[in-house]
This record gives sequence, structure tokens and C-alpha cells, in this order.
Amino acid sequence: MTDWRPTATRATLETRARMLAIIRRFFADRGVLEVDTPIVVNAPVTDVHVHSARVTLDEAQSGDTYFLHTSPEYAMKRLLASGSGDIFQICHVVRGFERGRLHNSEFALIEWYRVGFSLEQLMDEVETLVREVLTGAQAGSERGGLDAASAVARVSRSRSAQSGPVAQRLAYRDVFLQHLQTDPLTVSDAELARLAGELGYQAGPCTGRDEYLDFLMGAAIGPRLGAGSLVFVHGYPASQAALARIDPADPRTALRFELYCDGVELANGFHELSSAAQQRQRFESDLAERRRLGLPVYPLDERLLTALASGLPDCAGVALGFDRLLMLATRARSIDEVLAFPTQRA
Repeated sequence: MTDWRPTATRATLETRARMLAIIRRFFADRGVLEVDTPIVVNAPVTDVHVHSARVTLDEAQSGDTYFLHTSPEYAMKRLLASGSGDIFQICHVVRGFERGRLHNSEFALIEWYRVGFSLEQLMDEVETLVREVLTGAQAGSERGGLDAASAVARVSRSRSAQSGPVAQRLAYRDVFLQHLQTDPLTVSDAELARLAGELGYQAGPCTGRDEYLDFLMGAAIGPRLGAGSLVFVHGYPASQAALARIDPADPRTALRFELYCDGVELANGFHELSSAAQQRQRFESDLAERRRLGLPVYPLDERLLTALASGLPDCAGVALGFDRLLMLATRARSIDEVLAFPTQRA
């Protein structure tokens, strides 16, 4: 018999709704405009690690190809370039080849951009939002007679505005040195291959330096970060800058961070690159890598590049995984527990 029932309980769905309300109130209190951009887009991302789903529409009979967005980033940056000011969005995104305990092909993101913010200011705001959301989720669970997760209690412990950030902030280089006794900025590719191989990584003929680093971060370092606390990892290698600026104080690194809690990556933030020429160069480099790896190659998003050329304001932006945050709030072990219907049951 086909199982038509949801995988999330009523209590979890109530917590989900409560958390969404807290998030919207958080941004409304700060004058950040909620926006809504299309899920169906003309150009996919170029990132070799992100796989866009193609869609067919009736009006595509002319041969046009469309995709489901993997992030609202490109569209939101077009809004920023048009003068929107601070904006946020809560939306569903779709990524191919992502399924597991922490992954569903379709998932919810909270993405926002703050004009004039530094990366440090954005980390402060991410921390504040996460604590407020988890505190609200815990309070609602207690009122409903549910067992509040101890991790939530530790992470969301209230603090005064004067007490300063509680979350740890660690350099990417330092976490590699701490956990693998390896400097990721200078270590040889051969040594990275050896370390990854010892952890069971099956390298292919096209495996490169960043693939090894990503594996080591995901398999050996990330799961050890943020036991009942928030940990920001910043200063990623310049080769992993994506749409972030390079750090002028250390050109080997990018102005990018990721947020971890209980070994799970929750967010990815950038001090946004505003140069259209540099962004085009990075996109072209991505396409060359896609060709090398035998991955699909599509035309660049010229609308985004034209928007950048017209003038993107100095800003910082972040994408926060809402479903993973809900997992933390409800102590769920699988993402299926916080979704009404995961893809296989949709």
C-alpha cells in the first residue's frame, strides 16, 4: 500500500510554523524587506558541487531550457543592484543528487542580505537570529508539554546585548591544524590525498585539491564542531570563494564563513563580491572545471552579471538551512522527521 501520510508529526509542524513566525518578526523589527523570487530560472549555477534540476514548460517548445533554482542568490542580487536595500527570503530550493540523513532534494532556505554589513556583523546577526529562533521553539515546546532538547537549551541560553558574542569563531586553517595537524593553505595535494584515503575517500582521476579539502571538512572536522554550541568557521581558501570577496589581509583566503552546531553545517555566508569582471572570470573557471569533470555546461547568467556591472552595493549575505535548524530545535535525527513529505513521498 502506498504510504500517503506525512513524515513530520503535528507537534513538529507546529514548531515549524512558530519558528517561521519568529524569523519574519525578527526581520520586520530590523526593517529588512521580505521578497519572493522565481523558483524557475533561466540559468543554473556553475558550482561543480551543486546540481541544478532541469524543467520543461509549455512555453519552452521553442527550445528554451529552464531550471529549478538551487538558491535565490542570483535573483536577490539583481534586486539589491536595483536599489531594494536590505532583503530576506524564505523559500524552497532544489538540488540534484542530495539525499541522506541531513539532505532532501527539496529543502527550505532562509537567505538574507545586509547592505553595509561586514562579515563580522553578519555573523553577529546570524547568531542572534539562531538563538532567538531556538529560544522561541523551546518555549513553545515547553508550553505544549513536549520534551525540549538539551542542545537547544545550551545553544539558545539568553545573554545581554552587552555580553558580546558567545559563539566560537575559528579560522578554517586553525580547525585543520587542530583536528588533522595539517595546514590546508600549504599542504601538498599528495598529502591531502593520503589523509582522505585513510578516511575511506575513493579518489577518481579528476579529483582535485578542493574535493579533498571538502571531504576532510565534511568527514573529519565538521562533525566535531559545535557540541551544544555555535561555531563559525571563517577564512575559507580563495579557491572556494564562490561569490565572496577575497580577504585583502590574506589573499589566500576568502571572506566567507560557515556555521556549525552539533556537527551539522547550518549556514554559509559571504562578504559579497561586487565585481562583474571577477565574477565572470570565476564562472568561466567553474565551466572549465565542469568540462574537465564531464558535468553539464550551460550559458552563464548574464542577467546577474549585468546587474553586478550596474553596481551591487557593498553587502554581506547568508543562506541558513531552515530544515536543519528545525532538526536542532526538535532533536530530530533525520531531515524526514521535520518535512511534511520528503521527495520520495511527495
